[in-house]
Amino acid sequence: VVALDPELPVYSTRTLDELTDDSLVTRRWPLLLSIGFGVVAALLSAVGIYGVLSYLVTLRTKEIGIRMALGSTPRLVSELVLREGLVLIGAGLAVGAVGVMAIRKGLEAQLYGVQLSDPIVLTIATLALSAVALVACVIPARRATRIDPVVALNRE
Repeated sequence: VVALDPELPVYSTRTLDELTDDSLVTRRWPLLLSIGFGVVAALLSAVGIYGVLSYLVTLRTKEIGIRMALGSTPRLVSELVLREGLVLIGAGLAVGAVGVMAIRKGLEAQLYGVQLSDPIVLTIATLALSAVALVACVIPARRATRIDPVVALNRE
C-alpha cells in the first residue's frame, strides 16, 4: 500500500487466517458445546448399559454358578452376557432410528450440508454408538466368567 500511495492510511492489518478465525468465533462455541454434549451423552449411555448388564449379572450369579458347575466354559458364559447386551443395543438403535425419523425435519434444518438420510452419516453414528455400547458390555461379561461356582451356590 505504501508503494502505491504513501499518503493512504494503513490500519488494522491482519492475515486472512486471522480474519477467518474472527468471523467463525460465533459458530465455534456452539460447535464445541455440541461436541461436549455428544461426548457426555455417549459416556452416560455407556455407563447406563454397563450398569444394567452388571446388575443383570449380579442377579444371575447363582444361575451362572450352576452353569459353570455343570461344565459351561467361560467363553459360553461371556457369550450369554454379551448376547443380552446386544439385545439392549439393538433395541436402543431401533428406538433411536424411530426417534430420528420423527424429528428429521428439525434436525436437517440444524445440519448444514448434511442430509439426515445420508447413509455415511447414519453408518458412522450407528457404528460409533454400537462400539461404545459393546465396550460397556465387555466388562460385565468378563466379570461373569470369573464367578466361582462354589461361592455362587453358597451365597444365598
